[in-house]
Amino acid sequence: MEISLGELATRFGCELIGDPKVTVDSVASLPNAGPSSLCFLANPAFKQELADTRAAAVILREEYASLSPAASLVTDNPYECYARMAAVISPPPSFEPGVHPAATVSSTATIADSAYVAANAFIDAHVTVDANTYIGPGSVVGPNCSIGQGGRLIANVTLARDVTIGARCILHPGVVIGADGFRHLKTPDGWLKVPQLGGVQIGDDVEVGANSTIDCGALDDTIIEDGVRIDNLVQIGHNCKVGAHTVFVAQCAIAGSTVIGKRCLFGGQSGAVDNVTICDDVTLSGRGMVSKDIKEPGIYASFWPSEPIHEWNRQVARFRRLDKLTDRVAKLESDRS
Repeated sequence: MEISLGELATRFGCELIGDPKVTVDSVASLPNAGPSSLCFLANPAFKQELADTRAAAVILREEYASLSPAASLVTDNPYECYARMAAVISPPPSFEPGVHPAATVSSTATIADSAYVAANAFIDAHVTVDANTYIGPGSVVGPNCSIGQGGRLIANVTLARDVTIGARCILHPGVVIGADGFRHLKTPDGWLKVPQLGGVQIGDDVEVGANSTIDCGALDDTIIEDGVRIDNLVQIGHNCKVGAHTVFVAQCAIAGSTVIGKRCLFGGQSGAVDNVTICDDVTLSGRGMVSKDIKEPGIYASFWPSEPIHEWNRQVARFRRLDKLTDRVAKLESDRS
């Protein structure tokens, strides 16, 4: 979308240094920008790239405006401003409403006139698809599911059953929501599957990354509140409750019945055991594991960083001798007393 710098500055509250009539129609990085591109500089480490950019305009802080050969959109938070402008310049692909002839839609489903159902999608019984929603190719929406207005199921998304999706949610390819949780009871005759009878409730403005999964509840529903962001390859177990605006980075694994507060941040490959409660405003470092309740906001970590292999081997050898060392210390203390 082509838009003038003057309109961008007015709409997003920036100070414009340059010609307000200049237009941009794309976004790009500083080194790869063309004469109609919009760029941003948020990290001072990249300021050396600013001098050589061919962009039409750069979003930056006031302290770097004098270094820019292009027009400047000055703001205190360039990255946030860029994100908002980029959404205007490069909106999601548009679609014509309707149901593709190669899609299958149950006679009991309700599809809004402004929604679109793509080829090879399957819409089961008693499904509701709200206005301006896009159901991508190969997606499966199981019985008794509901998708709020403005939702986007990009492609090959599966909503198993009894899943309620709020407004403006984005589900990326391969997402599975509402599959059975991992509940199996060990008996003398082997494993007995425990029926999973709950559903999943997802709030507004939630985004779920590619190949991530959110299991249904065992009896009550699994709940994901408004504004949650889930990266690729994340597993959310049955009956979890995730507070608003919490973020999960790639390869997180959250075991069943975990309760997570609002505005938490889980680093890559981090996780939580089942039945723990985590309060609001907790940050867990990459590969961190929560094994008991967290009751105080803050930053938590629980994994050693990488070491040269000879150092790691030495530490492992010391760890293996801890029991003997503990026994010796206990004996010395006993003898001394």
